[in-house]
Amino acid sequence: MLSRLTRLQALAVCALPVVALIATAVFAPLPFSVAQPGMTANVLGENRGTPVITVSGAPTRVTNGQLRMTTIEATGPDAQVSLGDVIDNWFRTDRAVMPRDAVYPTGGNVKEIEQHNTEQMQQSQDAATRAALKYLGLSDKDVNVRLKLADVGGPSAGLLFSLGIIDKLDGDGSGGDLTGGRNIAGTGTIDTDGTVGAVGGVALKTQAARRDGATVFLVPRAECGDAKSELPKGLRLVPVTTLKGAVDSLVALEKGKGSVPSC
Repeated sequence: MLSRLTRLQALAVCALPVVALIATAVFAPLPFSVAQPGMTANVLGENRGTPVITVSGAPTRVTNGQLRMTTIEATGPDAQVSLGDVIDNWFRTDRAVMPRDAVYPTGGNVKEIEQHNTEQMQQSQDAATRAALKYLGLSDKDVNVRLKLADVGGPSAGLLFSLGIIDKLDGDGSGGDLTGGRNIAGTGTIDTDGTVGAVGGVALKTQAARRDGATVFLVPRAECGDAKSELPKGLRLVPVTTLKGAVDSLVALEKGKGSVPSC
């Protein structure tokens, strides 16, 4: 004959499945990525000993100042992110918990995702070159631009590539540097017509920019709110929607004349 369980024993037996479920939830992989501020690179300079922008077929300028593209560094597409990881990073200002499909395309393995990001970067570079040359009234049949940035994928450096090409070829249009000698950072996609598009992870990119010495950050206007949420001290936000608008804002900053938009 089975003895009757005491109240304490019964509670313990009932609690076991709950504890098991909680343990499973804590350690089970979740469809999230954890991101943090990543590397930045001055597109007017070199990356790993190679110039980021090389122009032939037209005279170029010696530039001062910096134009820094910014990145985020996220856990890999095959990384196991648990509930504990999510909780640990949720309230940190230097981390962001993001849906994995907001960072990586769905339905592909690691190699396919890397290929996708490489293709996006190439398309971004092509669009950036065409947008910059169109802005300057130059033909890509006469001017050849080569862009090279190691170990960076995706389209979010497009705006900075275009600005770098313009600075190397024309500066501010009257003999000065487009940067005004400043350390300028930013992010944003670019279309061939010069339209600047939103990206992602802007609050982390502003932290990377300030860490690496930037004092001005060009941000797609649609992402002003995100950029302001964790804005580092000493970093000025300048919203942009077009390549022309970005150039006009930088020239106004350099010359101290004209209005510069703010978030």
